[in-house]
Amino acid sequence: MTSGANKTKVLILGIGNVLMGDEGIGVHVVNAVEKGSLPPGVACLDGGTGSFLLLEPMQAAEKVILIDATIDGSEIGAIRRLCPKYSADYPRTLTAHDIGLKDLLDAFYLMGETAPEVSLYAVSIRPLQDMKTKLSRRLKKVVPLIAEMVTDEAWRTFAGN
Repeated sequence: MTSGANKTKVLILGIGNVLMGDEGIGVHVVNAVEKGSLPPGVACLDGGTGSFLLLEPMQAAEKVILIDATIDGSEIGAIRRLCPKYSADYPRTLTAHDIGLKDLLDAFYLMGETAPEVSLYAVSIRPLQDMKTKLSRRLKKVVPLIAEMVTDEAWRTFAGN
């Protein structure tokens, strides 16, 4: 367990498989966020397709901002900001790695850990298609918007607002 004095203030965690095009939106956003100005105490992490390996960096944070793709039938590129606390609070149709993310959050409670505050930016994508490493034009256009939203939230958290 990490002591409060050593905690990361905010962990920005991009989830997704960049080999599956739009499914990798979270990683693309976290890469864009890293290029901007962030306050001290904010860490960015490419979480790939998610796994229990992310448990330690999440435990070390006071707040976690997740960015991930969801196949929810909404317009492609639609962004929803959610505050999930348990796996049941996640969108039912997060992409293929959602079970790991949902279980990861539940693991905090099963281990008796105090879970960090979590924000999830769920970005609507089309059902998975052929492998490709580039985002669709529509999602490429929303990356800067999501990056700005995430960065603004990190700054507000740092400022204590």
